[in-house]
Amino acid sequence: MARRRLGFWPRVAAVLVKPIMVVWTRRTWRGMEHLPREGGVIIVANHLSHADPLVSAHFIYDAGRWPQFLAKASVFRVPVVGWILHRCRQIPVERGTVDAARSLDKLVEAVRRGDAVVIYPEGTTSREPDLWPMKGKTGAARLALLTGAPVVPVAMWGPERIFDPRTARISLRPRIPVTVVAGPPIDLSRWEGASPTRGTLEEMTDTIMLRLRDMLAEIRGGTPQISAS
Repeated sequence: MARRRLGFWPRVAAVLVKPIMVVWTRRTWRGMEHLPREGGVIIVANHLSHADPLVSAHFIYDAGRWPQFLAKASVFRVPVVGWILHRCRQIPVERGTVDAARSLDKLVEAVRRGDAVVIYPEGTTSREPDLWPMKGKTGAARLALLTGAPVVPVAMWGPERIFDPRTARISLRPRIPVTVVAGPPIDLSRWEGASPTRGTLEEMTDTIMLRLRDMLAEIRGGTPQISAS
């Protein structure tokens, strides 16, 4: 969804949260031109910290799109919080085979409606000691096969300075440096029209994760680990 078509509650959320992020972070944004201004898009990002959604949402919003994240369905049942999430167009994710299929249907609907859906393929914050990306899950690949939407990689470094999952410490100091870089859509054309077999989905997911690892290495330096975890 383009920002100009936002409803009341997303605009309220942006007005409340963005000024906090402007003070809290010192931002290096690159590659915003790779995020299409219109139409459905799947944004895949590495997952460093519980602060990632705030930082990536700020970046995506500044790029002219409204980010729609996946959140555990149980959170949507929390009074007030769930009400706000629904009105801010976030997407509940259920656990279990049948419920997971319903969640995928909601994602497909959102992308076909022209929304920008954000997925962390790792499924959780990285458990690697140096926070390199782990092996990804196949949800983003499956969504790409079903919709044909572009898959735009977004690599981040810096949210772990806001909240470090290794120490569970949060920093409230202002102007914490964060870097977010979007790359060109990942070329998944070799799998266009393929059946969503386990092998196909894992190959697509490995391609997505390798791109994220390479992009993160360019931001932070060093040699990325290739994790099987």
